[in-house]
Amino acid sequence: MPLTNAEKQRRWRERRAAGTPVVRYVKAAEPKRSRPERWRAAVATLRELQDSYQSWRDNLPKSLEDSATAELLDAVIAVDLDHLDIELPKGFGRD
Repeated sequence: MPLTNAEKQRRWRERRAAGTPVVRYVKAAEPKRSRPERWRAAVATLRELQDSYQSWRDNLPKSLEDSATAELLDAVIAVDLDHLDIELPKGFGRD
């Protein structure tokens, strides 16, 4: 049976009075990535999404080939992501 808030508080006070060390867990922070790394990751994500939309478009039934969904999928597939492959400056005089 779960403890009530009052019971949890009582146990907390007992542990503190007894000198028992309190263990607190902290979630590890994600490592910081540079802006160019985040840019490359975002472009890679866009490419993956575009590939999944392409496979969706390829597997559309014949009845939906002239639908609004097919037109929107074609528009997403037609976006040229090659111009996003650029070398970004490193900044702080390192470029």
